[in-house]
Amino acid sequence: MQQEILDKKKKIALIGLGYVGLPIALAFAKKVKVIGFDINSKRVDMMKKGIDPSGELPASEFEGCDITFTDSLDVLKEASFYIIAVPTPIDDHNKPDLTPVIKASESIGKVLKKGDYVVYESTVYPGCTEDDCVPILEKLSGLKMGKDFKVGYSPERINPGDKQHTITKILKIVSGNDAEALDTVAKVYSIIVEPGVHRAPSIKVAEAAKIIENTQRDVNIALMNELSIIFNRMNINTYDVLEAAGTKWNFLKFSPGLVGGHCIGVDPYYLIHKAEALGYHTHVINSGRYVNDSMGFYVAKNTVKKIIATGKDISKAKVLVMGATFKEDVMDIRNSRIADVVKELKSFSLTVDVTDPHADSEELQHEYGFGLVKEAGKNYDAVIIAVGHKQYQNLNEDYFKSILSDKGIVVDVKGIFRNKIKSLPYWSL
Repeated sequence: MQQEILDKKKKIALIGLGYVGLPIALAFAKKVKVIGFDINSKRVDMMKKGIDPSGELPASEFEGCDITFTDSLDVLKEASFYIIAVPTPIDDHNKPDLTPVIKASESIGKVLKKGDYVVYESTVYPGCTEDDCVPILEKLSGLKMGKDFKVGYSPERINPGDKQHTITKILKIVSGNDAEALDTVAKVYSIIVEPGVHRAPSIKVAEAAKIIENTQRDVNIALMNELSIIFNRMNINTYDVLEAAGTKWNFLKFSPGLVGGHCIGVDPYYLIHKAEALGYHTHVINSGRYVNDSMGFYVAKNTVKKIIATGKDISKAKVLVMGATFKEDVMDIRNSRIADVVKELKSFSLTVDVTDPHADSEELQHEYGFGLVKEAGKNYDAVIIAVGHKQYQNLNEDYFKSILSDKGIVVDVKGIFRNKIKSLPYWSL
């Protein structure tokens, strides 16, 4: 399979061309023939023109790529090695929503041929690939896994906005339904992955490895957030404490903050769901999720308390929230916890303006019910720097003085302006 792909006798197909799928597709397309498949025809048209709909990749990344972008199953069936990289979100009740990965499996099941490979990259709970996806492939194709086609799992590790840890630069976990599948999947990914691959002993192990990567980060950040709540009551700055503790060689350097996005704020719920299905109620993971999901409301309530403490009428107060994306320097607003901050502030009848140099106002309006102002106004009773965009980091105290009212407060979620704000009331996590 690897040699035939290298000789361009067989094609690789990427299903789902978002933050994860498109970079993988283009990396392979620089060396082999690739089909980029997405059900969104508008996104497909943009990529045909060398435009990344997610705003992550420059047009130069499309140059020299042997890739066909399509939303047609007739084109998709020309491939022999399928990689599924669709989102795996949660629903309104924090339960796994497998709709995208199920739909992708259905699409491949309709075009699957004998000898083909299907590899899943989407983050799922252990057992999902074999228990939920493979039966769909078998039913729609009329083929049998192992005998007629092979399956693998290789979890994505792409970090939006990170230009250093890209698909070709990070070690790749690979797995397969048998020894032959594992070997082939490893060899195909080795075409583009420079540091090499880690061969997991089973698909379930690979699935579990991925999901605990983000769960571990989630729990550690939750600890920092809880410490921040405690230290706030002690009237000491959390970042000062972390800086001091960080001088020990084995101290783990995590920071408090709003935990959103499509990975850390979502993946632990997949593990929680699987644990419950097995009759175990998770304690640490659930507690961490509760703490992190509560932080947006905590930031907003503390801002309101501080405005009230100045003697102002809270119903007439005005707040500026700087940043709406789930993390710094990206366009992605999925599962942004800034929405919690805005929602809670508005529940106190405050006027809330939101700015962001990267987010799309219409997308925010559609997703969360609020849009962006083109530029910051004046006389705000508080400014909340919620996301550490580069455009914000060079601002100084004079700027905040120019947009704040008398006794106006700077709320610095990420501690960017710690030790830089001298004369204005200042608070951070």
